[in-house]
Amino acid sequence: QVQLVESGGGLVQPGGSLRLSCVASEIMFSIYTMGWYRQAPGKQRNLVASITGSGNTNYAETVKGRFAISRDNAKNTVYLQMNSLKPEDTAVYYCNAYRGAYWYWGKGTLVTVSS
Repeated sequence: QVQLVESGGGLVQPGGSLRLSCVASEIMFSIYTMGWYRQAPGKQRNLVASITGSGNTNYAETVKGRFAISRDNAKNTVYLQMNSLKPEDTAVYYCNAYRGAYWYWGKGTLVTVSS
């Protein structure tokens, strides 16, 4: 059974940084596009960033220049480095893996940006 397990969330002050990690198991990790999504209270889940198996990246406009997605195929892990965090970045962040008709989700990790 495919599992995606996120970690690294927490409380951070505005302007601070966090790095999220997502470890995948029971999946041919390197062929999947990996993504980070987020969902704030009362809002829909939206893409934050994604990275293909070959390393091509895509970012939401709201995080460009502040967030960086990367992956380590040898460790079946995808990362999201978040810098210059703002209160509006507060959300549950979900790891996603997809390839064609196959979509998998983690359970999410909460990021709270507040002073």
